[in-house]
Amino acid sequence: MDYSLAALKLLCSQLKHAREVPSQKSFTLGGILFQRAWLQGVLLSSSDSGDGSLLLDDGTGLIQLSLSGEFRHRQFKPGMYVMVVGGYFARAGEPPIIKVHKIVDLSLSPDREAMWYLEVIEAYKLFYQPLVEEFM
Repeated sequence: MDYSLAALKLLCSQLKHAREVPSQKSFTLGGILFQRAWLQGVLLSSSDSGDGSLLLDDGTGLIQLSLSGEFRHRQFKPGMYVMVVGGYFARAGEPPIIKVHKIVDLSLSPDREAMWYLEVIEAYKLFYQPLVEEFM
């Protein structure tokens, strides 16, 4: 994992447009290279199954989360609103997956979802849009 590449603040709907760049072991979204994604949303499945897998709904789509290490031992329940950062991986014939590096329960934070959409819009306008325009 190349940690010099930023973890992009994204929505699931934006990840659908990401294209793999095999030579750099990364993905591109409008000319921006990334390996990690930063998402927020509501968990639809729990970690009780023991396989370390969760399903996240951010309001624009669904993505599977893969938990490992310390996160496998924590209890995550459906309905929790969480922030996740992790490696983005596309899989042939299967939905993409985020291998979680960080997950934080934000369920008790008021207005968390509305603020997240504003953060994604701001990041796009300040950082991603100028690069996308330059790329085109």
